[in-house]
Amino acid sequence: MISNKIWVDADACPNAVKEMLFRASERKSIQLMLVANQLVKVPVSPLIKMIRVSSGFDEADNYIVEQLSSGDLVITADIPLAAEAIDKGALVLNPRGTVYTTENIKQILTMRDFMEEMRSSGVHTGGPSSFSQADKHTFAQALDKWLAKVK
Repeated sequence: MISNKIWVDADACPNAVKEMLFRASERKSIQLMLVANQLVKVPVSPLIKMIRVSSGFDEADNYIVEQLSSGDLVITADIPLAAEAIDKGALVLNPRGTVYTTENIKQILTMRDFMEEMRSSGVHTGGPSSFSQADKHTFAQALDKWLAKVK
């Protein structure tokens, strides 16, 4: 069986999600790679690695896309990163539990671009809602589904 990895766009990933991933990595003996522009505290484990990249625009995203393999899991809320990871054969899950797929990523990317255009023209679109217990639960279910397929 292929030993898949979990890649985390860790700069904006909620701590509750990181904690779930730490436990899942240990429980299932799966490598967990957290990539960020800043230092992220991780437990001491041969399975868990913190990779700090320079603070340039999209440095973490570019690193993840370069390093991931088909079948890996990528955790990110970054839609362009999700699209690139899907193109490389990864499964992509956002921290709220939404699974990004080849079937839905183009529509999600189009909506993101539209909202960005609205914001840049001065329209107040509001931000995302705060991370909730329901989001945490949805993420845990989606993660468990992936883990069940891997090992």
